[in-house]
Amino acid sequence: MSDLFHLAGVVKFRRTGESARSEDDTASGEHEVQIEGVRAGLEAVELDDGAAVPKEFANPTDDTFMVEDAVEAIGFGKFQWKLSVLTGLAWMADAMEMMILSILAPQLHCEWRLPSWQVALLTSVVFVGMMSSSTLWGNISDQYGRKTGLKISVLWTLYYGILSAFAPVYSWILVLRGLVGFGIGGVPQSVTLYAEFLPMKARAKCILLIEVFWAIGTVFEVILAVFVMPSLGWRWLLILSAVPLLLFAVLCFWLPESARYDVLSGNQEKAIATLKRIATENGAPMPLGKLIISRQEDRGRMKDLFTPHFRWTTLLLWFIWFSNAFSYYGLVLLTTELFQAGDVCSISSQKKAVEAKCSLACEYLSEEDYMDLLWTTLSEFPGVLVTLWIIDRLGRKKTMALCFVIFSLCSLLLFICVGRNMLTLLLFIARAFISGGFQAAYVYTPEVYPTATRALGLGTCSGMARVGALITPFIAQVMLESSVYLTLAVYSGCCLLAALASCFLPIETKGRGLQESSHREWGQEMVGRGTHGTGVTRSNSGSQE
Repeated sequence: MSDLFHLAGVVKFRRTGESARSEDDTASGEHEVQIEGVRAGLEAVELDDGAAVPKEFANPTDDTFMVEDAVEAIGFGKFQWKLSVLTGLAWMADAMEMMILSILAPQLHCEWRLPSWQVALLTSVVFVGMMSSSTLWGNISDQYGRKTGLKISVLWTLYYGILSAFAPVYSWILVLRGLVGFGIGGVPQSVTLYAEFLPMKARAKCILLIEVFWAIGTVFEVILAVFVMPSLGWRWLLILSAVPLLLFAVLCFWLPESARYDVLSGNQEKAIATLKRIATENGAPMPLGKLIISRQEDRGRMKDLFTPHFRWTTLLLWFIWFSNAFSYYGLVLLTTELFQAGDVCSISSQKKAVEAKCSLACEYLSEEDYMDLLWTTLSEFPGVLVTLWIIDRLGRKKTMALCFVIFSLCSLLLFICVGRNMLTLLLFIARAFISGGFQAAYVYTPEVYPTATRALGLGTCSGMARVGALITPFIAQVMLESSVYLTLAVYSGCCLLAALASCFLPIETKGRGLQESSHREWGQEMVGRGTHGTGVTRSNSGSQE
């Protein structure tokens, strides 16, 4: 930054309001204000290249600013902390609804004497609902606002989640859990809303730290099951698991609409009001100048995901998300199966010894099973920390690839006849890294798409993840009865392909601002304030050919 800021008795500033202005004002666009007590003739203050603009001079020389500039100038503060907790509640609720599947399945298998295919279907129907609704929630969020889509999906999930606890027969709980899945499909939109309020430097770390709430949710569900299942049963477990959703439903009315969405939809006044609210809560100044109203675009169009700039990114991300969910939820379901059997070799020998195994045979989860399940669930926490440490060092693409490779390696090591302790350790490491890969995908996806299609892009990726989660029960629970080695090979092979897909992604988003308009080449948004000047730095790097 080479501009000089001269502190003198006269300070010039630009008008940002909409009040009537004189012809002279219109011509000059500037006003002079005499400040008493300020000594004239002070020395000029020069900012070196790359130096940050002091808060008192936030955006001092730009006639206009974008939402990205405002978010960067206001920075991370009290507002983002509140938003983090609220978004975290949504993630915690999502995690509990997912974790409950591995606990509910063996319980109903025994209590209602369900064959194995019906047990798998009970898990899959949740993912059918999520898969069918993910794109819909993304479209609603792009068309009517992030807050609107999120509120409707949370209230929907809460209602049917509690209702499913009163299901009298298998067919009822099958339908109701499917409707729960339909609502859960909208929960990932909380990441879209969250990411659009985060400054660039904090975005990756904050989205990853939000995943701590996912880990808390999975651990809390297991602990809840340990105390509730023996005494109160699975119905009370379903009711109590809805508590985070209830808290979110009450508190979500505090949520503002995304300022990026408001600007894109032409609602400039609402966007400015939101930004001023954030600045006030954070105790930071608003940028000077006038907020640019972005070119209004048709939002939420599927064809925009397949423009030449994003075609390969979309297809590769779909496979990456599919593989993530397929492997993550497969490992969650495999964990209970492997713990009940003892180890991989025990499952294999059982299949040889009992050729005509009754599909109604069942085993309740023991206290030891719950404890080992808790230990493997705790792996989510180191998964977050490892990903947090490497994602801004290696970049998003290499982080995802590394996580997939380590998961594949751990899956292959399970081929060896290991004891219970080594089994728990391998499952611990595998789950830590596959959850880390999932977290990296949640960071990368909102960063790579422009505002007009960000929610839809995340929604379609989430939908593909649900396809993987829909298929995985038939691999982890049904195929496992035929061949445990083939089951492990499927998961390992899928993740190796996903690692290659991560490497072939055309765009690396590390160190980039969120793209506002789909009419620009990717990477033309702000790379960082104060990098080469007082204004917004533009760059063509990172665009797809």
